[in-house]
Amino acid sequence: MTTQDTAQRPALRSQRLNQITHEPHGKLDALVKTHAPFATQANFARFVVAQYLFQSELVVLYNDAELTAIVPDLPDRCRAEAARADLDDLEAEVPEPVAGAVKNPTKAEALGWLFVSEGSKLGAAFLIKRAVGLGLSETFGARHLGEPADGRAEGWKSFVKTLDGLAFTAQEEAEVEKAAVDAFNRFTVLLEQAYATTPELA
Repeated sequence: MTTQDTAQRPALRSQRLNQITHEPHGKLDALVKTHAPFATQANFARFVVAQYLFQSELVVLYNDAELTAIVPDLPDRCRAEAARADLDDLEAEVPEPVAGAVKNPTKAEALGWLFVSEGSKLGAAFLIKRAVGLGLSETFGARHLGEPADGRAEGWKSFVKTLDGLAFTAQEEAEVEKAAVDAFNRFTVLLEQAYATTPELA
């Protein structure tokens, strides 16, 4: 790595993760738009399928003892149950797991995945407004997009402050960065899977 590269790398870990995931994040946003999740409730249900699949894969991380020691309210942050309830509201089938879920990650890798999951709650503030247009709400059909008890901004700031304050080795830095990119790529796979099951128009 050159001196110039070092100078261009943000000091805070969370800022570096945002920088590194900028491209996969942009690709995912574009893919979501192509599937028009807010065109109809049926389209939105497919989006919830992807959300449920992703969140259900992370349940074990949200309830991990070592990670909870770092982020005490981690179990309460998980949205898998909310997404499952949304599927019930929308009368959509609960999907079978999709091969390729994250397995036995290191602490740093797990935090990379959680960084992406927690960060998505900020975007959910905009998505919930679109969902309301479909007759849905934080208590029906779009629960997983609801505002966390302590607020979106406060919850994110708290998580990021903790993440930025951890002492990582060079290997752990590499792991958390790769995991964050992997998380975006994984959600992209799950989103494509969810919409692939939609019947083709004649």
